[in-house]
Amino acid sequence: MGILTGKKALILGVANDMSIAWGIAREFKEHGASVAMTYLNDQLKKRVLPLAEQVGADFTCEMDVTNDAHYPLLKAEIEKHWGKFDILVHSLAFADKNDLKNPFVQTSRAGFAMACDVSAYSLVALCNSLKDIMHENSSVISLTYHGSQQVVMNYNVMGVAKAALEASNRYLADDLGPQGIRVNSISAGPIRTLAASGVSGLKNIFAKVEERAPLRRNVTTQEVGGAAVFLASDLSRGVTGQILYVDSGASILAFC
Repeated sequence: MGILTGKKALILGVANDMSIAWGIAREFKEHGASVAMTYLNDQLKKRVLPLAEQVGADFTCEMDVTNDAHYPLLKAEIEKHWGKFDILVHSLAFADKNDLKNPFVQTSRAGFAMACDVSAYSLVALCNSLKDIMHENSSVISLTYHGSQQVVMNYNVMGVAKAALEASNRYLADDLGPQGIRVNSISAGPIRTLAASGVSGLKNIFAKVEERAPLRRNVTTQEVGGAAVFLASDLSRGVTGQILYVDSGASILAFC
């Protein structure tokens, strides 16, 4: 039996087999959890379904976090299959490519709103929609990046959106704590994912981490998944409102 045996985990953000969310799904399954996954649309459904089958997901469900009508549908699907559940993983982020390419000062109003909506507000909306069907001592886990705390070249509006996500993480932890729901975030080091491909100059960041980070290497989705297992398990039952760094120690250094 694994430390997540008997727990049910809903994972949002699997796009392909390079996704951090996919690494988390595999580690959850390895440690005994039942998992379910969402997909954004029919195009991504074709990628997600084979992965869901690979880990024996209990079900998959379409979920566009910018569509208010999808929230009650997701809740109903969870209740149909599980009744209640224990773990919510939010691995979602989006920014318009022009707002990542141009200087931050040129960020459009629509681009700013969209980045914060998908990357931060969606965590709030999901918690509000699903909190009543989460067991006591449930765990909410979101994914962030150190570009929320310090300027990372070309991260731009996504850094601001991740800062909003981290602040939301703390306020949600305070709101949901009396219900026995813990809310934490993992700040992962740079990983070659579909989302990361939109940030130009990322190769330089990978090289800097390998050269200067205390562990002298970049992290893997499996390592991030291991941290998520800890935050999802009863081993972290006294931990909430925190940002757990999984980045080979890169965040303790000044890359200048």
